[in-house]
Amino acid sequence: MADALNGNRSILVVGSGMSGLSTALEAAEAGFQVYMVEKEAYLGGRVARMNKYFPKLCPPSCGLEINFRRIKSNPLIRFFTMAQVEKITGEAGGFDVTVAIQPRYVNEKCTGCGLCEAAATTEIPDAFNYGMSKVKAAHLPHEFAFPFRYVVAPEVIGTDEAAAIKAACPYDAVDLEMQPQRFDLKVGAIVWATGWAPYDAGKISYYGFGKARNVITNVMMERLASGNGPTGGRIVRLSDGEPARNVAFIQCAGSRDENHLPYCSGVCCLASLKQATYVFEQDPEARATMFYIDIRALGKYEDFFTRVQADERLTLIKGKAGEITEDPRTGLVTVQVEDQSTGKILRHQFDLVVLATGMVPTTAADKIPAETAYDESGFVLASQPVPGIVGAGCARKPVDVSASVQDATAAALKAIQATCRR
Repeated sequence: MADALNGNRSILVVGSGMSGLSTALEAAEAGFQVYMVEKEAYLGGRVARMNKYFPKLCPPSCGLEINFRRIKSNPLIRFFTMAQVEKITGEAGGFDVTVAIQPRYVNEKCTGCGLCEAAATTEIPDAFNYGMSKVKAAHLPHEFAFPFRYVVAPEVIGTDEAAAIKAACPYDAVDLEMQPQRFDLKVGAIVWATGWAPYDAGKISYYGFGKARNVITNVMMERLASGNGPTGGRIVRLSDGEPARNVAFIQCAGSRDENHLPYCSGVCCLASLKQATYVFEQDPEARATMFYIDIRALGKYEDFFTRVQADERLTLIKGKAGEITEDPRTGLVTVQVEDQSTGKILRHQFDLVVLATGMVPTTAADKIPAETAYDESGFVLASQPVPGIVGAGCARKPVDVSASVQDATAAALKAIQATCRR
């Protein structure tokens, strides 16, 4: 523990999406020891699952690779994957934190050769692809994973298959004796950057998600369009694997609705516009229809909206979609909506329907294990009863990637200031 004047000059960053990465790098490059805790087996958060950013339509792997390189070259950053914060006590300048780590069953000797995966036979749902595909019980979380290290699923531990997986590794990297661990950290400040989760579309019963095979969410669409996704980047109907040539985008799926999410996430319209360009890139003859309440594309994003809107293959219909039904024979999906411009009830059939679900802060369900203040939707408030605990990025409010980086810079500065409170 540092002296009372300077406090503890270390900072804990919880979450490793764009906000967490940016916070950690800003603080470490300012000379502060940083510890990162990430619940997944890799860094990068939900951004790592995206196909492209808007408005430049560039892949996130570029920016993530640069940040990972900065982390590897900075001795002031230590990170822990498959880890979660269990307990926080103390105050700014002197927090005591308990961290729990789940076993990966693969140690740092892993070279990423894939021999363990070849020896595995059991398949489990691939969480990285939102369950649209399966992976072996021994697998790499994804092809750009950082750290580039395999994971053995706990489902096979103690079986003959696990023994075969271990025997297949020539580097003694598979460690089936790994156990959950707990350790304590002493830090001066904590930045909570655990990001967001998509709203559960299954709660919107009239949209048929989970029943109609060709109704998916916007995050699932990102994986379908990604080259390392479940279809190799082909946007298809999940019912039969045929190309989706007529796609509907349903805006405000549960958002701005007192029965679901009362707020606007601010990024869903832009994400759907971006995803319409995915459809057009794959098939010049494809069509997309966007059903919306109003388009939120403010400031610097207005040009992006104008450019995509000008494409004659995109139809914009002002109206909140009602019931969505599936033809069980063909898998085609019918969207019913009242066109606000004409007052007519429309019924259009599509290959694929994409629900633009809103952003829910992870803190709505998984609270910070300390006295913390939230708004009515679960976002972390700027003013906290315990100084030194700072929210960042989508844990604090719905923001896009660019705004997440800006918010992370502010969070890093607040955390640095908090380390000097004692």
